[in-house]
This record gives sequence, C-alpha cells and structure tokens, in this order.
Amino acid sequence: MELIVALGLIVFKVAFLIAILLLLPLPLTWLERKIAGHIQQRMGPMRVGWHGLLQPVADGIKLLTKEDHIPAEADRFLFKLAPILALAPPFVVFVAIPFGESISVLGSEITLYVSNMNVALLFVFAVIGIEVYGVIFGGWAANSKYAVLGSLRTCAQMISYEIPMGFAVVGVVMLAQSMSLLDIVRAQTDVWNIVYQPVGFLVFFVAGLAEAQRIPFDLSEAEGDLGAGFHTEYSGIRFAFFMVSEYAIVLLVSVLVVILFFGGWNGILIPLPPLLWFVVKVAFFVYVFIWFRFTFPRYRYDQLMAIGWKVLLPLSMANIIVTGVLLGAMAAP
Repeated sequence: MELIVALGLIVFKVAFLIAILLLLPLPLTWLERKIAGHIQQRMGPMRVGWHGLLQPVADGIKLLTKEDHIPAEADRFLFKLAPILALAPPFVVFVAIPFGESISVLGSEITLYVSNMNVALLFVFAVIGIEVYGVIFGGWAANSKYAVLGSLRTCAQMISYEIPMGFAVVGVVMLAQSMSLLDIVRAQTDVWNIVYQPVGFLVFFVAGLAEAQRIPFDLSEAEGDLGAGFHTEYSGIRFAFFMVSEYAIVLLVSVLVVILFFGGWNGILIPLPPLLWFVVKVAFFVYVFIWFRFTFPRYRYDQLMAIGWKVLLPLSMANIIVTGVLLGAMAAP
C-alpha cells in the first residue's frame, strides 16, 4: 500500500510540473509584453480583457487553429520530431529540481521535489544539452537557407556557452562538496554562494542568457537578419512548442541561479515561508531576463563567440583555480 501511495505521489508531482510548464507561457507572454510596453513608454496589450489579460488566451487559440504547414521539400520526419526534441529536455530536467525541503499536508510530510539525485547537477547539464538537437533538426529539416543558418548559429552558440557554464558551477560544487542540489542549498544556510562565487555567478548568468537564446544573445533567431532563424518555416502548434521551450529554459536558468548562488529557499532578514522566498527570487531573475531583452542591443556573431571563448571561459577556469587555492589554504593546519 505504501508503494502505491509513493508511486501515486510521484505521478501527481510529475503531472503538476508538466501542467505548470505547459501553462507557463500564458502569464509570461503577457508579463513580457507589459514590461516591454512600460520600458518603451507605451501601454502594451490592452484590448483583450482587462489590461490585455486574455491576450495570451487569444494567442493560444490562434496557434492551435493555424494551418500546420510543412514545406514541400522538407524532411517530414525530422521536421515533426524537432519541436519535441526542443521541448522535452527542459521538462525532464525539472524532475531533479528541488523547490524546497518538505511541507506538511494532512499530517503527512511531502517533499517539494520529484527526485533527490546525488548527481543532480550533472544530470541537469547532460539532459539540457540534448535540446540543441531539436534546434539543429528544425533548421536542417525545413530545407531553408535562413533556417539552416539559424540552426548552425545556435549549435555553435550553445556548445560554446555550455562549457563556461559548466565550469562556472565547479566552484559551487567544491564549496558544497556535493552535486546534489539539495546539499548545495543546505550549504548556503548561513552565507549564500554569491558572496564566495561572484565571478562564478556572473559567468553562469551570462552563459544562461546565451543558452536561453535571449537578447543580447538571440543569434539563433535574429529577426532582423534571419527572418526568424531556425523556426522560420514553423507555424501553429509546432511553433508553440519552440516558444514553450524557450520560456521553460528561462525559468530553468532562473531556478538554477537561485539554487546555486542565492541560497535557494533560504531567506534573509524577512521571515517569509521558504517556498515563498524561492518563488520571489526566481520571479526576480525571470524579470531580469525580460528586462535585458528590451534594454540591450544584439551582439554580432563574432562578438558573441569572442565573449564565450576569450572572456567567460578564462574567467570560469580562473575561478576554479582561485577557489581551490583558497579552500586548500583554509584546510591547511
């Protein structure tokens, strides 16, 4: 009986996560448009519902009812597979993401995570790397020059920035002496890692912007010079899959920044519930992602690659060396 209850609880947690991630674009698209409007001194969506609150619903209906067009010369199998490959990894990764320790419901303790992996950080980076295949297949299978250029840009960009992104968290692992995300948060009960790892945070956040393909690193789409990049030929629900994937990655990077560098659900000064602390921190970084989009210009491609290989990679490696030296000096008798 206990096994059935445990399995039922896992199924419920997974279903709840999937529902949240699938519905995520509804509030975020509205919020992004309203923030853009205020930054640019305009109103943003106002016509559909109060202050345009129903605009995401209207957009969803439009995407669901648009013609599902596939180019005549496209590779139909890969064209259909690409959006799924782009969407699945960000969803799978959240299985290893903790949102808190546990809560009490009807006298029972329920953990706020699906799985506590001892190599959760490694699992996250391994799975999220699969997403690049969806982008590459989507661009190549469409048999369009613009889409191929967009997918090749994305491939080089994501591979280049995953390397410094991975190195940036090594210092955090050294401090916590664990790759479990729960252990990393518990190690920040007194002092957050941002105090010890400001360089690691900077590298991780900038690389996260590139991984999420957001301005100023949205070279995979680059509407001004590539039309829409790798998903130029996509429409309807298949295009929606790419959009949901982008927002899921924005949320994932924000969650990882909070867990790795800002104490996770550990609070400071104000006595708020741990889960509320976690939500507030993640919401702040999601806002930063949106704010950056309407503040900074897009980099040229050569500048993008130079930042990754000539700036972020050396900084991340130097951060590992300095962290190791300091930890060794503190451990010495």
